[in-house]
Amino acid sequence: MRYYTLRHKDVAHVAASQDGKRAYILRAYMTMNTLLLKGHDGTIPGLSEAVDLESPDVTLLSPIPHPRQDVICLGINYSDHAKEAESFDKEAFSKDRPDPIFFSKRVSYSQGTGDVIPMHEDICDSLDYEAELGVVIGRQASKVRAEDALDYIFGYTVINDVSARNLQTRHKQWYFGKSLDGFTPMGPCIVSKDEFDGIPALPIKTYVNGELRQSSNTANLITGIPEIIEILSAGMTLEPGTVIATGTPSGVAMGMDPPSFLKDGDEVVCEIEGIGRLVNICRK
Repeated sequence: MRYYTLRHKDVAHVAASQDGKRAYILRAYMTMNTLLLKGHDGTIPGLSEAVDLESPDVTLLSPIPHPRQDVICLGINYSDHAKEAESFDKEAFSKDRPDPIFFSKRVSYSQGTGDVIPMHEDICDSLDYEAELGVVIGRQASKVRAEDALDYIFGYTVINDVSARNLQTRHKQWYFGKSLDGFTPMGPCIVSKDEFDGIPALPIKTYVNGELRQSSNTANLITGIPEIIEILSAGMTLEPGTVIATGTPSGVAMGMDPPSFLKDGDEVVCEIEGIGRLVNICRK
């Protein structure tokens, strides 16, 4: 099942779709956070209103416009990005390191596909993109073993971990430079875990104005999703609606020679096969 938050005739709804074309409004849930807390068995009530997802009356919002918590992020979690990061962080990030790198990302409001990425030109001069697989937790998770982690996942989405590289460098940490307003586009939907055979191994790509910038597979994560959940839940309770951004592959703007940062009017498409395309335009 594919779960959406959408606006239909100026009213926001939670909706579900089996084919990504026609969705059914789930009026029992005021928000996606409500659905994640209560759970959903995948059934569509017989009297549910159906909407065409491509209708001009329908606008796709972020599936979780207001996450309940900061997004938990993995840093340098693809080996090719680890090598690329050495060129601008001046630090060796080995794919054989024993422990993952975690940080958080403040999200007051998450935009959906079709929304603008604000450039914050007054404080940001090096705007960058990062396509990431987002994991959405569906059950309270504490001290979960890796082999049981799938039981606690609700589904998966696409995240663009937009980053102000100059702020990362200036403040010598990732939180502020990745937490500016509008820096967490997410969508177009959440795809439930039962649509995949176990932990998904999916092609992940980014295009800027049609040019392929990032291309990898989520199977290439250094620390896999079950291990991420085991490590975090060992001392941190993960709640329904917790979002984990699992890291980005190589091909970010800062890693290019010379760097090719985003400009006003650039179209950024983050795409994960089996989930969808997250499309945003950069604006001053």
